[in-house]
Amino acid sequence: MRNEKDILPERAQSIRFSECSGDGSGIKCEAESVSGSISQRACVYCGARVVLNPITDAFHIVHGPIGCSSYTWDIRGSLSSGDEIYRNSYSTDLRERDVIFGGEKKLIAAIDEVMAMHAPKLIFIYATCIVGVIGDDIVAVCNAAEEKYGIRVIPVKSPGFSGTKKTGYKAACNAIMSLIRPATLPVKKTIGVNILGDFNLAGEMWIIKEYLRRIGVKPIANITGDSTCEDLKKAPTAQLNLVQCAGSMTYLAKQMEEEFDIPFIKVSFFGVTDTSDSLMRIAYAIGGEEIISKTKAFIEEEKNRVIPLLNRYKKNLEGKKAAIYVGGGFKAISLIRQFEEFGIKTVMVGTQTGSKEDYALIQSLVGEDTIILDDANPAELESFMLEMGADILVGGVKERPLAYKLGVAFCDHNHERKRPLAGYQGSLNFASEINLSMNSPVWETIAIGGK
Repeated sequence: MRNEKDILPERAQSIRFSECSGDGSGIKCEAESVSGSISQRACVYCGARVVLNPITDAFHIVHGPIGCSSYTWDIRGSLSSGDEIYRNSYSTDLRERDVIFGGEKKLIAAIDEVMAMHAPKLIFIYATCIVGVIGDDIVAVCNAAEEKYGIRVIPVKSPGFSGTKKTGYKAACNAIMSLIRPATLPVKKTIGVNILGDFNLAGEMWIIKEYLRRIGVKPIANITGDSTCEDLKKAPTAQLNLVQCAGSMTYLAKQMEEEFDIPFIKVSFFGVTDTSDSLMRIAYAIGGEEIISKTKAFIEEEKNRVIPLLNRYKKNLEGKKAAIYVGGGFKAISLIRQFEEFGIKTVMVGTQTGSKEDYALIQSLVGEDTIILDDANPAELESFMLEMGADILVGGVKERPLAYKLGVAFCDHNHERKRPLAGYQGSLNFASEINLSMNSPVWETIAIGGK
């Protein structure tokens, strides 16, 4: 695969080898997938649903074929402390007749049925590929439904072909702004923060909120993990926004800064180093000697608790090689730092939605021989993992079979996981998972993938 003849010409600019000069910012990214190349990237609708799905009291009506409603009861690890209705999908189940004659009547009937059977406060209507083709006016349908029932019915323009997963993030952020935009701006800000881009996977939002409480910072709104319609509407009153998933939420943070005058900082709670640095940055951004003092004491306490336990794993992990392929650049950056804490070298790193700034920082963190790639396809991932001798791949559910068939260990760091990997306890969980996977006895009994 290192041979240029083996790489599609259209993909060459999205892959950086050690021979490439520059700081990583020259990589081609934030573009649509190459036609004919089966990338690991999801569609616009998927990106929108990733962001909006964790709102626990929201109803989701997917205006399109039934297959688009596969986001259902247990496909994501977002947990709720209250309602569970968000786990369901409702669909208009468009068929051939609807494609010919239009599906607006079916959508109106679906809204009426949901209203008759439930008492929703909020409904999202997703336009899928078929709707983008036939041109149903979902905005008019949503406006009529809001007037009829007196609740928020928000259109999400997310035809899969209209861009990338990141386009879906923006569509979701626009929907959130439509929900939270107040008639008048609050005169005085609450001393507290909004948490943007944490989706409460395996309960990670609860971990982060507990940390904030411990250092004396009040969480205002969760966007969107374990959130509710009413909680989200409080977001414009916050003093500061914390952006964790930069790929999905920087766009929203910039909108809120412009309209509500709320500044934002990017944070990460993956790994001891990033968790500690982020807590201190929050403390200094909020201000006050008491909060800063509490934060320093809390960090010291947690480090003293977890670092000796992490060192037990480190002796089994030092010298290993890791490959990373995740959704956002900020997560990849945190994982590189986390692997470095364990003495593991990152030999391949890629993302689905990374920006030029992300890749420039990634380039500065990895070795000269590390392969960096954007929007990879399965053939590239497999070839580079073998070429670089990776011992483990960290990715999502789509990447798992690629690793296993090559005899490479795997760790799920995506939305389906059921074990928290954020914060100090998450660092221990992550160390435990990669240790169990890389040092499993199964690798001694099989010989595949050229290993």
